[in-house]
Amino acid sequence: MSSSTVETPTPTATNVRVDEDTLFVSLSDGRSISAPIAWYPRLLHGTTEQRGHWRLIGGGNGIHWPDLDEDISVVNLLAGQPSGESQASLKRWLAKIGGRTP
Repeated sequence: MSSSTVETPTPTATNVRVDEDTLFVSLSDGRSISAPIAWYPRLLHGTTEQRGHWRLIGGGNGIHWPDLDEDISVVNLLAGQPSGESQASLKRWLAKIGGRTP
């Protein structure tokens, strides 16, 4: 007995927007996805300007915010996966930038 599998390519990000509460990502297959920025504490603690300063990485497989040292993959967004950053790491980063702990 044989079976066939159909491989569907993972879409890539084409555009990004972040408001006070939500990360919005436009995908190459025409879909748009969103996630609460509370899932990504560095975005949550970033300024509007820092959130707006992003670039696509890996041909659109991920998004990088250089001012916040944050990377989010499209695969994780599609899976509904929040940040895996530990509280200890976040606290060190907040102390480094002079922020307050949540």
